Amino acid sequence: MQTENFKPTLSARVLTLEAGKAERHYWRDLWRYRELFTILAWRDVSVRYKQTVIGVIWAIIQPVFNIIVGTVIFGSLAKLPTPGNVPYALMVCAGMLPWAFFSNCLTTASNSLVSNASLITKVYFPRLIVPASAIVVSLIDFLITFVILLGIMAWYHFVPTWRMLTIPLFLIMGIIAALGPGLLLTALNVKYRDVRYIIPFIISAGQWVSPVYYSNELIQHNFEKVFGSMGFLIYSLNPLVGIIDGFRWAILGDVVTIYWPGFFLSSAISLILLYIGVRYFRNTERRFADTI
Repeated sequence: MQTENFKPTLSARVLTLEAGKAERHYWRDLWRYRELFTILAWRDVSVRYKQTVIGVIWAIIQPVFNIIVGTVIFGSLAKLPTPGNVPYALMVCAGMLPWAFFSNCLTTASNSLVSNASLITKVYFPRLIVPASAIVVSLIDFLITFVILLGIMAWYHFVPTWRMLTIPLFLIMGIIAALGPGLLLTALNVKYRDVRYIIPFIISAGQWVSPVYYSNELIQHNFEKVFGSMGFLIYSLNPLVGIIDGFRWAILGDVVTIYWPGFFLSSAISLILLYIGVRYFRNTERRFADTI
């Protein structure tokens, strides 16, 4: 992206160079530079869906392929159970929806600073805007996957309940869960470029250790055999457990119940990771322009 595109926005602001001012007014500057956030977000969306031939098609093919593979392997071959009489494809899609959103957010946020190196070395603005704006593309992909979910629900004549209205709340939890590790990884990626090779491994491993392809009830039953009554609570240290559990509760209706201790533990872990990510990002931010 050409830096000149930002001149109309940035030149309209009166900046006073004062020692320590940027540090003291950092969070206020996030709001002042909201127009830059919009520009970066719109650019990322345009690059994803306007300058590629299969941008939207790929956003459809990838989740559909994962849903089919999960249904065939775990539903048809392994014959794993589902809560109630829920079709296995619908249960997998309800778990794939938050997982795909989280993985997309983490990937785009983790690579955002390196991808915008030319902008970061030339213009002052709160660098937190860059990974935050990268999440917007993941929101578009989420909406596409949500349409696929509605199609599967219509195919199986599955009627949603009022709980569907709570999906935005669990979506916010997904943003919090992804933004914390995303800020930490993108800051590390500026200094240690081999971090970008770790991110795909984290995504791949996380897909299998999270309840994407299998129900929480099945995991709870097996974990309690090994760890006793605290088994599922230990499993809930994975922040995606509570989010996926919440999405299935909202989508599948009365056949799913939330394990509230695990849900609150997953939420607490997400908030802790967000604090760590923001703290590390802010401590290293002043050196980004020199290092990148």
